[in-house]
Amino acid sequence: MDLNFTPEEQAFRLEVRAWVAANLPAELSHKVHNALRLSRADMQSWARILGAKGWLGYGWPKQFGGPGWTAVQKHLFEEECALAGAPRIVPFGPVMVAPVIMAFGSPEQQQRFLPGIASGEVWWSQGYSEPGSGSDLASVKTRAERVMTPAGERFLVNGQKTWTTLGQYGDWIFCLVRTSTEGKPQTGISFLLIDMKSPGVTVRPIVLLDGDPEVNEVFFDNVEVPVDNLIGEENKGWTYAKHLLAHERTNIADVNRAKRELERLKRIAKAEGVWDDSRFRDQIALLEVDVVALEMMVLRVLSAEKSGKQSLDVAGLLKIRGSEIQQRYSELMMMAAGPFSLPFIEEAMEAGWQGDHVGAAHCAPLASTYFNLRKTTIYGGSNEVQRNIVAQTVLGA
Repeated sequence: MDLNFTPEEQAFRLEVRAWVAANLPAELSHKVHNALRLSRADMQSWARILGAKGWLGYGWPKQFGGPGWTAVQKHLFEEECALAGAPRIVPFGPVMVAPVIMAFGSPEQQQRFLPGIASGEVWWSQGYSEPGSGSDLASVKTRAERVMTPAGERFLVNGQKTWTTLGQYGDWIFCLVRTSTEGKPQTGISFLLIDMKSPGVTVRPIVLLDGDPEVNEVFFDNVEVPVDNLIGEENKGWTYAKHLLAHERTNIADVNRAKRELERLKRIAKAEGVWDDSRFRDQIALLEVDVVALEMMVLRVLSAEKSGKQSLDVAGLLKIRGSEIQQRYSELMMMAAGPFSLPFIEEAMEAGWQGDHVGAAHCAPLASTYFNLRKTTIYGGSNEVQRNIVAQTVLGA
């Protein structure tokens, strides 16, 4: 296993760093480095900048309009963007559904959907979880039934999805739907693409602890979906879902954001006067060890891919460690600021509050971030379930 970057890879890093520095708007970088809330316009503006360069689909092969980068180049790109303070790419289109369309979609579906994803013009949402189906996705109940209509054969979709991240912005949603109740639960699931502007689609926000409606409930009431929007074969959606989840759980690890936030934690600790407390500094050191270990695990996977070897199925393990690290750095930031981390009125911050802060300005978003990151060990498959998967697939238990 070679964890050293080649001269060519180092040159690539410098190229990406220079381009990001020249093209990342300063106001976006300021918001990201200070954990201020990003609007849809913020996220989509960066997506369009990357799309114009051909880098929004940075993991795509050349045959589908991507740059055709190696696994190491993709990692370096993610790291440079994160350290520069670029908004995280909203993954549902370019990172999640696009690989499924490439692998299992028809040529017509690829030509229809991939350009809008690559350009950043079309916002995708993910319709997996339901009120009774979270980590146990095989129990989904949203039903899609084939019917004949005056416009031709359609799927008639009825049911509900929940915890749909940023679903209030969605143009399209990819859904797991039940098309059969025969046999094992996994065998009756299909993968369907649904236009969220279709009659019968209702999006209802769920306001989280931090006051942000980041997640949503999505209801389908007799929604007609063309059969051409079915990916692959009917009742084979579970296979496609597993392909997507490997991308999702690796993405959730987000080691590069952890490296950036570790430096932010150090800045806050110094500003709040706790850096000189050796016990607190020990906690930062322990966190840094965990971040480095996570990075080594990611590089191990990249090294295996680079040499053509089959890497271990560690997507679940990356998700476990990455999500725990995100929660830990938010906890330590709260501890560094103490009671000054609690007061936070988002509306005042967004309106450009000019008065005195209760504590330093960098303390204002800390409680919001802390509450928001409570979700990380639950979404994308809860960590308890992921540990079972790792035990079975990696340890053979």
